[in-house]
Amino acid sequence: MEPSARRTFEPAGAGGVLLGILLAAIALGALIGWAFGAAGIGALIGAVLGIPLGVYSVYRRYRGAF
Repeated sequence: MEPSARRTFEPAGAGGVLLGILLAAIALGALIGWAFGAAGIGALIGAVLGIPLGVYSVYRRYRGAF
């Protein structure tokens, strides 16, 4: 049996995952905030929660590259 190929780290791909998750969290936060009458606060909360969620997503995606 051959060992499995090691995954390569792609900085542009990691940035895309990070940005995509962050923007999705901001949009979801703004949507929830809009439902409660404060879209700006919801977007801010989405951004604050989206940063660690994006970092975790990049870590999970590229954990085998290092």
